[in-house]
Amino acid sequence: MSERLILVARVGGAVGVRGEVRLSTFTEDPLSVAAYRDLRREDGSPGLTITSARIAKGGAVVRAKEVATRDQAEALRGLQLYVPRDLLPPPDEDEFYAADMVGLRVETQAGELLGLVKSVQDFGAGDLVEVQPTHGASWWLPFTREAVPVVSLAEGRLICVRPTEADEE
Repeated sequence: MSERLILVARVGGAVGVRGEVRLSTFTEDPLSVAAYRDLRREDGSPGLTITSARIAKGGAVVRAKEVATRDQAEALRGLQLYVPRDLLPPPDEDEFYAADMVGLRVETQAGELLGLVKSVQDFGAGDLVEVQPTHGASWWLPFTREAVPVVSLAEGRLICVRPTEADEE
């Protein structure tokens, strides 16, 4: 599959007895997942086709064409839902989609190549950039202005200050 997909929601389970599905959304506006309508699975196959949505604590509650019962909704718990990257609005200045950073070169301020961005994760305390060096195990870098002062998608790189370097200044 050549189309890049972006994670926008995860199924949390059933709501009520008529097949409504609770979504944890990863969009700025939780109801924007309904505007995308056709959500996909990670492999690009059809996931859910949203027919209606309402706001709920932590995301949205949706009705989907494929789900008619509570049991069907519960069976989807944990399903991650994606949309094609080109459907997302352009980010504001100084904002980035995490998926756009994967594969960028990670360099020091002096231009030394440290590796490539393997992933960007948020484990609850803020975004972390996983850096994969050419040899050895990957390592984590906080995605803060202090640790990553420059992100240049056009140049395919980000400049980083490793935490040990920042401590020495």
